[in-house]
Amino acid sequence: MAIATRTPGTGPVPPLGPVDRDPAEPRTGPVPPLGPVDRDPAEPHAVAQPTASAATEAILEARDLTKAYVLGQNRVEALRGVSLSVQPGEFVALMGPSGSGKSTLLQVLGGLDQPTSGEVILEGQAISQLSDDHATRLRRDRTGFVFQSFNLIPLLDTVENVALPFTIAGEDPTRGELRDRIRDVIALVDLTGKEHHKPDQLSAGEQQRVAIARALVTRPALLFADEPTGNLDYTTGTEILDALWRSCVERSQTIVLVTHDSKAAAYADRVHVIGDGQIRETIELGRRESHDATPLIARLAKLGL
Repeated sequence: MAIATRTPGTGPVPPLGPVDRDPAEPRTGPVPPLGPVDRDPAEPHAVAQPTASAATEAILEARDLTKAYVLGQNRVEALRGVSLSVQPGEFVALMGPSGSGKSTLLQVLGGLDQPTSGEVILEGQAISQLSDDHATRLRRDRTGFVFQSFNLIPLLDTVENVALPFTIAGEDPTRGELRDRIRDVIALVDLTGKEHHKPDQLSAGEQQRVAIARALVTRPALLFADEPTGNLDYTTGTEILDALWRSCVERSQTIVLVTHDSKAAAYADRVHVIGDGQIRETIELGRRESHDATPLIARLAKLGL
């Protein structure tokens, strides 16, 4: 799998509100955010929310996206009119079972695939209106990707793997600002002291943290993470999610996470539940210190999901 790199060079969350409503009242729009009745009094207070004025431009928009594949005589509708927006500094999860269309959506949002119809707007630019070269540069320079597979170079140590985007671009990562960036992201993912370890000297979780550091070192506007904990055990997966969350809270990194796991989705500010190529529900969780998945699981159960 190709590794997305870039050369050197992040929306407000609605306030918490009540969840009770008249059962006879039809539900429209996003699912209301978790309210006070859902909160354990012992739960830590919410951390600062991503800030933006009403006029803040979304960093990413999807407008009525469709994606269809022709397999023999059959036409498969992978996406069916998906629209969403992501504000700078948000942590957004796309959650759904295998085959729901969530990974296809991420690939289209990230510019790795083209929609059959609809539009993706990245930092105000409609990708379909760009030349191939311009679209490639925009994706390379403004987005980062983390996948299930770590995609590390076995012969390179941690520093060298993290520095790979700069090396490919012909830059010297051992000098000045680039050297400082590499040291900074290695510290962010808690790998200080393992700078000269090669992949076979690292645990699976540590290797994935190297991959996250490599994606963050170029300071992308958007980080796309496709099931980054899919190959990891629960404890190690939690370490990866903690690292992603820290980058969002401490560095205002915008993140779009694809997952089938409610425990992973609980880290997000907002969860889009994907099913049959559509957004079935949107659940606002808000920015909070506790990542307990119980409230999200309870909300999904209420929705019959």
